Amino acid sequence: MTIIIRDAATTDGSVIADFNSRLSVETEGKALDPALIGPGVAAMLADPVKGRYWVAEADGEVIGQIMVTYEWSDWRNGMWWWLQGVYVREDHREAGVFGALYRYVEALARDDDSVVGIRLYVEKDNTRAHSVYDKLDFRETGYQMQQKVF
Repeated sequence: MTIIIRDAATTDGSVIADFNSRLSVETEGKALDPALIGPGVAAMLADPVKGRYWVAEADGEVIGQIMVTYEWSDWRNGMWWWLQGVYVREDHREAGVFGALYRYVEALARDDDSVVGIRLYVEKDNTRAHSVYDKLDFRETGYQMQQKVF
């Protein structure tokens, strides 16, 4: 199987929204509101300041995705890239799809002098994801994430 990584296009919006919905159910047991996720994906695809999606294709089908959002660090005078929305279709897992997506994004980040590193957050109980990220040399930071939802 040949995997092609490319920038997501607006025409990928419905697939990305579907993958995000599957991801949320799979990792957090939460159903996303279709009235929010579709327009949310479309907003990001239309405005790269919000972030970027890349997709993995095989045989003309989108089989995986990865998203990056940005955080400015005044301490480092540079940008952190946050990995989010990582999803690989179930029938293509364990086939190197995530690795191809990650290597592509990491290469872009390393080639950009303004990027100081890559961060991500992962559900506490998602041991499979922890294992994958550990192999890529991601380390727990010691920070606890908190939020206030409006």
